[in-house]
Amino acid sequence: MTDAEDSPGAASPVAFKDMCSCLSGGARGRVGFHGERQDVSAPGWRRLLELVEEAADDGREEFRPLTDLPPQERRQIVTLPAGIGKLTAVKHLMLYGSNLVRIPPEIGAMTSLEEFTPYTSYRLHWFPYEITRCQNLTRSTVSTRALFGNFKFRPPFPQLQPPPGTAMGLEADSLDPRRWGTTAVASCSVCDGPVEPGRLQQRWISLRVATDVLPLLVSACSPACVAALPAGAPDCFPTAHTGGRAGRVDETESAED
Repeated sequence: MTDAEDSPGAASPVAFKDMCSCLSGGARGRVGFHGERQDVSAPGWRRLLELVEEAADDGREEFRPLTDLPPQERRQIVTLPAGIGKLTAVKHLMLYGSNLVRIPPEIGAMTSLEEFTPYTSYRLHWFPYEITRCQNLTRSTVSTRALFGNFKFRPPFPQLQPPPGTAMGLEADSLDPRRWGTTAVASCSVCDGPVEPGRLQQRWISLRVATDVLPLLVSACSPACVAALPAGAPDCFPTAHTGGRAGRVDETESAED
């Protein structure tokens, strides 16, 4: 299924984002990561790279990249480029109605970020732990009913791969997103140090980020970094966990959209 948007002069609507039914099973459902990989040859992706460079060069404080893309190109974007880490002047990141399935951890380098708006991006079910590095982030507008662990539907979290050694022999920049949630782990979510694939430790944790309680994926380099994680938000799973049935949240404080 797709959402559609009327295109002037077109005989039929133009699809601009895909839909998913990941959370339709509620508390008894089976959830997993989206497995889409970004098509880096797509026109929309190439244009997005240009927009990131333009924003980095002119030091703009608001970044609305998807509004500059036609509907068919917006649909081609399933993640953001790592280059968003260069947008250190951006205070508001607007991703309203996107087709995104993941946000890269480089968002943590957007040190001026004050407002984050991925509202109605219904395929975004989680966020990288690195977003907690955005110390100035105080406002967010997130469709919380689309999140893993939300209190409306009480879905479980995807079961993470059991450490250690399950990533042994893999390249850290060519991971299967259906298993790991991401295609690459460049550095530890906690200490920012290097991560050896065979030592990769992933955990879920729910924390209040700006306005909302968000499910965050941690990719850590060691058990010590996992142990350094804070307690979960009130009324959420109290500690970092590996998902599955044990990671189901009964209540959260997030306001529903």
